[in-house]
Amino acid sequence: MSLDAATTSHAEVFDHVRKTLVELFELEANDIRPEARLYEDLDIDSIDAVDLVVELKQFTGRRINPDDFKAVRTIDDVVNAVERLMQR
Repeated sequence: MSLDAATTSHAEVFDHVRKTLVELFELEANDIRPEARLYEDLDIDSIDAVDLVVELKQFTGRRINPDDFKAVRTIDDVVNAVERLMQR
């Protein structure tokens, strides 16, 4: 399901990221907050991060450069990275 950047809000991207993390990693939705740290708070490891990027590639319909996600540490960082991808 690829979305158009012009019609996708920050909240919609956040909701999709939250839903994806719940489905892929069986996390509690309430634990997935903008300030939650992927590695420390949510226990996402590097293999999980790759799975997340693969799913986000399908969501955005865009090729993802690994460098786009190197600085990602929190849920809000993920949402912002996805928004930047969608604006390309």
